[in-house]
Parts: sequence; C-alpha cells; structure tokens
Amino acid sequence: MSRVPLTDLPLEELRSFRPDVACPDDFDEFWARTLSESRALAAPPALGEVDTPISEVIVEDLTFSGFGGDPIRGWVTRPRREGRLPVVVEYIGYGGGRGIPGEHLGWAAAGYVHVLMDTRGQGASWGSGGATPDPHGSDGATPGYMTRGIGSPETYYYRRVFTDAALLIDAVQRFDFVDAERIAVTGASQGGGISLAAAALHPAVRAVMPDVPYLCHFRRSVERTPTHPFREIERYLAVHRDRVEAVFDTLSYFDGVNFARRITAPALLSVGLMDEVVLPSSIFAAYNHLAAGDAEIEVYPFNGHEGGQIAQWVRQAGWLAERL
Repeated sequence: MSRVPLTDLPLEELRSFRPDVACPDDFDEFWARTLSESRALAAPPALGEVDTPISEVIVEDLTFSGFGGDPIRGWVTRPRREGRLPVVVEYIGYGGGRGIPGEHLGWAAAGYVHVLMDTRGQGASWGSGGATPDPHGSDGATPGYMTRGIGSPETYYYRRVFTDAALLIDAVQRFDFVDAERIAVTGASQGGGISLAAAALHPAVRAVMPDVPYLCHFRRSVERTPTHPFREIERYLAVHRDRVEAVFDTLSYFDGVNFARRITAPALLSVGLMDEVVLPSSIFAAYNHLAAGDAEIEVYPFNGHEGGQIAQWVRQAGWLAERL
C-alpha cells in the first residue's frame, strides 16, 4: 500500500475541527433500552483455569453475558497479589480475536487486572484467533463486518458489540480481586471505537484511552477514506443506491463522535497524521466533542494507522497511573 503523507487536514486545522455530526433524538433511549434488555438476560460471569506455561501472573478464561444473553469469551490476566486492583478493560482491533492465554501481559506486569474481550464473530483476519461466535444473522452485506444488519440500528452488528463491551464492565465489577472504583477502558483502532462507546454507556468507567480510534464521523470517513474497512460501506451503497440516508441514519447511533459527547471520564487519545485507514479528522472530530474536562491527544506526525505502538502504551501507562 502506498503511503500518502498527511492524509487529511493540517494539524492546526485538525485541532479546531468540530463538525456538526447528526445525532438521533432517541440516541440515549435506544442505548438505555438495549442495555436493559440484555442485562435482564445476563448470567453471572465465569472464570476458568487455562493451560499455559506462564507462572508469574494469573491467567483465566472468562465467559460473560453480552447482547441478548449471548456468551462472550475473554481473558483475565492479573498479578499474583492480594487485594482489589485497578482494571484495564481492552477491546480488540478489526478482525482480531483474543488470541492465546498469556499473549497480552503488559498491563498485568504494570500492576493492573487486564481484561481482554473477544469480539464476537471476529478473530480470523490476523493474530492468534478468536473464540466467540455471533449467532445473529444479517441480510445482504458486503464482505466484512461493517454492513452486517446495517438496514436498522436494531439489527446492526455494532449494536451487539457495543452492548458486549458495556456488559463486560458489569461482569468485571463482580470480581473480588477488582477495585470497581478504578476501571479504565482502552483499545486500538476498532478497539478504540469500542472503548469510546463503553466509556459513554457505562458510568463505572473512570478513564478511557482510545488508540487511533475507528468508527468515528461515519459520513466523512465513508466518503473520504481511501482504504478498507470503511470502503465496505462505500461498496454497499454503490449497490444499494436508494439506501444512503437510511444507512447513515443507522450509523449515527454508533458514531464515536456521539459517544464522545457523553464521556466525562478523563480521556487520552492518539492519532497518526499519515493514517489511511482512520482519517485523522475523524479522530479529532471525536476528541473535540469530548465532554471530559481532562482530555489529551497524542499526535504522531509521521505514523500511519500503527500510531505510537509501544511508545503509546508507555504514554498510557504513565497517564493512567496519575488517574487510577
């Protein structure tokens, strides 16, 4: 893939980029009803032993109830330490799965309980695999996940994923090794978009760290992003020419900008100015709409969608230590 430097607006314009993104009048009611319906079907979370050569931290197999009571998998990785510990809940990038036990050790090594959510139906595009099916069907969709059920907010794929993300925090609060007053959420790309939704939907989130977050400012992203996955929606609309406004109405219920408007917890975002997968303007659109008074964005001028990678994790760890 060719690199196009500065894929979007200049940084000085990005810092003031605060577009008027459509938000449905029933946005809050839609999500309150969605979460309430799934909470009514939830079973207690379960932790199981895993076969791993890792001995210096505890790794456990997590199953919890997500959208519609569906069982969702994950890993819990934590220090061998007594008492209630702060938590980092992490969501995964597009197409990836939870991988193998012990694959993600950084947050546990830094003293946190690390909870990694498997993304339903994903896990076969990169990494070490996933373990959570999505039992819900879809009408005709472009290959990928972006257009599954896109005809209505009730059936859209990310309604299920975002509900899973919020109900995971319900599950985490029940563990006796967790300090329920110190819960942070994070994730890169799709995981960053999911973390924005989780932080807006669950009041227990005390900090949010979306890394190069995907799923923001859908209209601009679909119209201007040169690469996939946003082009899945472009391809869908090229076929379904009569559904343009209906599709963008659906997407408005899942737009990271509309979630950002509702986030009051401290927030640390990141952006790569040469990103061809997630336009910098879409990230700044969310960042500049945050309701949080304590908000920062780390800018990587010469990076693409990889962003800061380990450098950003170190930045997150220092930032989070000051808040949790």
